[in-house]
Order: sequence, then C-alpha cells, then structure tokens
Amino acid sequence: MTVNPRVIAGTSVGPVGFGWMNLNHAYGPLPAREDAAKLLLHALDSGVTHFDTATIYGATANETLLGETLSGRRDEFFLASKGGMLAGDGGRIIDGRPEALRAHVDASLSRLRTEKIDLYYLHRWDRRVPIEESVGALGELEREGKIGGVGLSEIGADTLRRAHAEHPIAALQNEYSPWTRNPELGTLEACRELGIAFVAFSPVGRGAFGGVLRDPQSLPDWDFRRTVPRFDADHWPANLALLDRFGALAHDAGCSPAQLAIAWVLSRGEHVIALPGTRSAAHLDEGLAAGSLELPAAVLASVDELVNERTVSGGRYSSAGQADVDTEEFPAA
Repeated sequence: MTVNPRVIAGTSVGPVGFGWMNLNHAYGPLPAREDAAKLLLHALDSGVTHFDTATIYGATANETLLGETLSGRRDEFFLASKGGMLAGDGGRIIDGRPEALRAHVDASLSRLRTEKIDLYYLHRWDRRVPIEESVGALGELEREGKIGGVGLSEIGADTLRRAHAEHPIAALQNEYSPWTRNPELGTLEACRELGIAFVAFSPVGRGAFGGVLRDPQSLPDWDFRRTVPRFDADHWPANLALLDRFGALAHDAGCSPAQLAIAWVLSRGEHVIALPGTRSAAHLDEGLAAGSLELPAAVLASVDELVNERTVSGGRYSSAGQADVDTEEFPAA
C-alpha cells in the first residue's frame, strides 16, 4: 500500500520519488558503480515506486546502470526518463527535433532494457523547434506504446499550455523547494488546473537543506553547484545563516531539515510529487519518510516566512544555465 499516493501519467506512486542524477552526474563525489547499484536495490526494497533518470546523466551511464540493475524487477516501479538534451563535446546539446527525439527514445529503451518508458520528458525546450513539434513527436511515440506519457521540464506556464493543447502533458518537472519559489508564478496552478502532475526536482535545494554542506568551496571543481550563484562566496554566508535558522525550525518540529523541506513541497498540492536525489541509503530513507510526515500549518507557515524569494541571496542558475530554461523568474531585487 502506497502512503499518501500521488498520480502521475495515470499511475499511483508514492509522494517521494528518487532522482538518479547524483549517481553519475553533476554532484560530487560520485559513488562507485557497485555502491550506486546497491542503493538502487535498497530504494526499490524500501518502497520507492518512482525512479527518474535521463539520457544526459553520466552521458548515458545512468540509464545503463538502471537497466543493468533493475530490469529484472521492471514491473515493480514507475520509470521516467528524459531526452532532447545530451552530452556533447565540451558541454551539452539541446535538440528537440522530432527525428532526434525518436532516436533518443529508442536509445533509452535499449539502455534501460525495457519495452516501454512510463513517462518521457523533453528535458529542455529547443527554442529552434516549436514546442508543438517536439511534443507532437513524443505524442506519436506514446501512441506507438514506446512511452506511457509525455512530460516537460523547466518550462513556464504559457509554454505548458501551448504544449498541452497539442498533446496531453502528463507531468511537468521543474525545480521547487522553499528557496526556489518560481513555480508559484504560474506553473503550479497551471498544472493543478490542467490535471498535470507537478514533479518538484531538487526539493532539498541541491543539498542545501540536507544539513551537511557547510562550505561549497570543499566541493570538487566540476560540481555543478560551483557554478550556482547562491552557493558562491558572495551569497553563501547569508544563505548559510538562513539555513541554520531553517535547521532550528526543523529541530523544533521534530524532523530533519531535509524532511521539513520535502514535507513543505508536498504540502503545496495533491498534484505535487517530490523528487530528491542522494548517494546515501540513510538520506534516501530519511527523504522517503517525509512522504508520511504531517506538519502543523503553523510550521509550514514559518517555512514560508523564513525562506522565500526575498530572503534567499543569489540566483538558482548562472546566466548560461538560465538561458536554457523557460521558467518564470522573479524580478531582480
């Protein structure tokens, strides 16, 4: 029995899924392959029903790991992956052409060792291609039975409505946490109105609410967070003071900071699913437990008051990263 179930692409899943990016991509240090595989099996055995990967994670290594580790238990979980963005020489390539997306899906099916991907996201909108063309191509793949539903990622409300008019969108995956409130500018409500699941990635603020990271300068040079303004030397001291106050609030509420962040995200609507990622079995269990955490309204209101777009210092992306997303942004202070 799933505790506090949510619905995505017509399937009931737990309120807390598992994003796999940490296992091969972006955040350091990366785990050994055998440790990553053990974590995946632990997650499945612990009741995680929703796994999320992508072509670009580990330059396809993430999908390969999932396929090799869990293909024998494929009927036990909901599988989501993403395409339209892949690793290239010196960076990433965003390609939303219909023929490219068809090739991406076929390659993902092979790596994942499955006949069907339950939900397939357009990882980023290729602005050279009308969103209707990219979504239409994914809709054809859904009708062919290769994918179970079409998703979008890092998309704003206006583009979401255009896409949904072309083909029903099953899920929108955008960043959402107490310190990233952009979905409140339109996408959260648009998803509610249109019956679309809202999948909140980085609900723990890219590890900021984990209660462990004290000095981003200790991260490997290639760690994605070294490019994010709110983790840099100009902004981190103010944010760390804010996070310490958040930790005290969590302590008073009888939970961990990560659990408070996840529970806050889930409180934003029955259509919201939290998608944290981790390399730790203990942290995975901690996050999963947040799915059944019932917090008083006063505690949730305290989170709203303490951490929001006015109190957080620095942006969530560098200028280059921001250029690749379509989400609404708060006016600069």
